[in-house]
This record gives sequence, C-alpha cells and structure tokens, in this order.
Amino acid sequence: MDGFLTQYSSVVIDFGITVVTFVVTFLLLYRIGKSVLVRATKKALNAREFSSAVVSLGSSVAATLAVVGAVAIAATVAGFPAILGAFATLAGALALGVSFAAGDIIENFVAGIFILKDKPFSTGDYIEWDGNSGIVREIRLRVTKLDSFDNEELTVPNSDLANAVVTNPVANDTRRVTFDFGIEYGASISDARAAILDEASKIDGILTDPAPTAPVTGLGDSAVVLNARVWIDPAETGAGGIKHQLAETVKHRFDDEGIGMPYPYTELTGQVDINSHDVTDATPADD
Repeated sequence: MDGFLTQYSSVVIDFGITVVTFVVTFLLLYRIGKSVLVRATKKALNAREFSSAVVSLGSSVAATLAVVGAVAIAATVAGFPAILGAFATLAGALALGVSFAAGDIIENFVAGIFILKDKPFSTGDYIEWDGNSGIVREIRLRVTKLDSFDNEELTVPNSDLANAVVTNPVANDTRRVTFDFGIEYGASISDARAAILDEASKIDGILTDPAPTAPVTGLGDSAVVLNARVWIDPAETGAGGIKHQLAETVKHRFDDEGIGMPYPYTELTGQVDINSHDVTDATPADD
C-alpha cells in the first residue's frame, strides 16, 4: 500500500484537484448562467407579450443552455478536453437522432408557439378549418383541443391549424348572417322584402347598425331569390340561432300574407300522338 501511494499519489492528487475544479466551476457557472439567462429570457418574452406557456418553455430552454454551457466551460477550465469533445459529439448525435425521430412532434411544437404568439384564435372561439369546426377549449404547445357542436372532443395537431386557412367567425365585433328566401314569380318583391325586414327587426340580437337588408340575388327556375342579410355581435349572439329564428318567422309571415314559396318543378309542354297498328304478318323469331 505504501508503495502504491508513493507511486500514484501525485496522480490521485492531480485527478482530485481536477475533479474539484470541474465541480466548483460548473456549480458557479450554472447558478450564475441560469439566473442571468432565465431572467433575461422571461423579460424578453414578457416584453413581447408572449403567453405564459411560451415564457415557461423559453425559461426551460434557457436553463438547459445554462447546463450545457456550464459543463463545456468547466471541462475546459479543469483540463478535460476529451470530455468536452465527447460531450459535443454526443450532443450532435442526439440532436440528429431527435430531429429524425421526432420531426412531427417538433413541427407541432413550433406551430404551437406561433399560434400562441400570433393568436389567430383564442380559447372560447368558434373556428372552421379544412371542412372541420369546433369551439376552442385549450391551446397547448403540441395540440389544440376543441369541442364540436355534438359535444365531441377534437384533438388537432397544431401543425394542421398553422398550415390551414382558419376561419374565425367571432374574431370581429360584428358578423353578417344570411338566408335565402324564394318567392313565386307572381309575388310582390317589395311586400316580401318588407316582411323579411320587419320580422328581422323583432328578433333579439340582430343589430340595427348595420341595418338588415334583403336584395334580390337570383332568378331561379321557379322562384325569385331574396337574400336576407342581418348583422349580429358574435360575442353576444349565436349565428345559428338567429338564422333558425329568421327562417321560421319569415315563413309564418309569408303564409299569413299569402306570399308563395314555391318548390322546384318542371313544366312539360307539347303533345304525344299514339297510333295503334295491327300486326298480321309477323313472323316468329328464330331461337
């Protein structure tokens, strides 16, 4: 034992000093770097009015960078160039593997950050995209959760929403609701228009400014089409309910005033000549 200590004591002492130097340097750099980076990241993101989820994510990334930087600098100060090289190689391989294995996850993750930043829609909004629709309940970094009108939960990857044309009918202060009414060609357009506008004025939720209108928008095969146009505040009134009330009340009003609402029909004109012939010399067909 004495011989071992005599021969290797200097090596053990040097290694111990190197380890202590690495540990002390790492702890100092990590605490200082984490404090500075996290504080600076939060301040920068809050100044740009990012959501709390993005701020939390940025803080986590900053803390991770503080760990990586502290390890790299501490290894250099302690004289561990081999560790530094191996660490860099491992980090590069890990990043490459993650980029290939988690491409979709990263895409959804980045899309979630842009959705939270740009705010094309908010929690509680009714949105439509690619033939789908729903009410936004929760916006996460990877997915957005919505409820359909049938109370079904929809979980949509954020990349689908970020790359699609998203319609947000409740984003503005007012929204137009329309419904087509077809009347007979012999009916009075002015009477029909007056009935539509009068019934619209009686429905709660329909705004007076802009005022309701009912222009003629089409001359169909069997009907003159008037397009009822009313405006609502989407934050206070649902478009579906207004459309249903307007259709029902106008139908009753047309019935009361004798304004016909024809269904499509086809009129045949001309004549058919039917002549009977006696067949006396018909020959049977060959089998």
